[in-house]
Amino acid sequence: MKNPPPTSSPEVPVASSSSSPSSDTPRAITVRFLTIDAELAGQRLDNFLMAQLKGVPKSRIYNLVRKGEVRVNKGRSRPDYKLCAGDLVRVPPVRTAEARVAAPAKAGNQLVALLDQSVLFENEGLLVINKPPGLAVHGGSGVNLGLIETLRQMRPEARYLELVHRLDRDTSGCIMVAKKRSYLRHLQAALRDKVEGQIEKVYCALVVGHWPARLHQVNAPLLRTEVGADERYVRVHPDGKPSLTLFNVIQRYQGFTLVEARPVTGRTHQIRVHARHAGHGLVGDEKYGDDDINLHMRNQGIKRLFLHASSLGFCLPGEAQMTWVEAPLPQDLAQPLSCLESLGD
Repeated sequence: MKNPPPTSSPEVPVASSSSSPSSDTPRAITVRFLTIDAELAGQRLDNFLMAQLKGVPKSRIYNLVRKGEVRVNKGRSRPDYKLCAGDLVRVPPVRTAEARVAAPAKAGNQLVALLDQSVLFENEGLLVINKPPGLAVHGGSGVNLGLIETLRQMRPEARYLELVHRLDRDTSGCIMVAKKRSYLRHLQAALRDKVEGQIEKVYCALVVGHWPARLHQVNAPLLRTEVGADERYVRVHPDGKPSLTLFNVIQRYQGFTLVEARPVTGRTHQIRVHARHAGHGLVGDEKYGDDDINLHMRNQGIKRLFLHASSLGFCLPGEAQMTWVEAPLPQDLAQPLSCLESLGD
């Protein structure tokens, strides 16, 4: 249920309080009253607070909400409350050392120049980037700087930049970044609800062996297991979530097949695990592939996972026709691929 609107309170637009903390200054030292605009409407209160109080542990934020130090329209609220346009949020001061955060790593000129040249599509609400291999989509454990942090540094004037979906660090190719929350909601709803003709992802992968010409789909449930703080392992299992990937042969080589993969569902490591389940693991896959073949192919020049998000189709808000963008196969995959013995398609 929506919290009642305030009677009279000072209102400060969210956009006006987005200053970044220094490495030795707490994020918030005074009470702030932030008015939710249309772009932030629909976001959960806890997620909103985590963005406002960067560096503060989630448990501490939940404690602030539970104790009533966070208020929405002057009243107590729940962490899962979905904010509405016009809501007034009281963000309390956080003076503990928990709010001290290290200054983010600065993106190098070479990375900035590379990403600047990797823009495949851009309009007022969406950015599609040809992500280079080896770049994580966001910073985290063991990663100081990711794609989204770099883009925010490159575009300090941008009010809103958020990942629509993710790619594994070693996977290259098309990735969407929303410039407006309305675009993020629209595109993530299309991904979540699997609306036909709204979003289509196409990948290019090199698999081991002779992929059967008649094997056009792998429909097998996938179960994800957390095996460490940041380690995930996925396997085909009856208790897993329904998962479907469509495959098509592009080119055959001596001992390998270049395939097109279209994930209908969006499970973690879906293409990699489905390909292995079919008996044809991806070249360069250190988690699900063949170590001896991977070592041999490294000597042939393929030094990472051979998986590339080659094209992406999406319907923009208010449009019925799908927009398509394509990312050419990068040289670190294209060059060694050209040296393999071709057997035709």
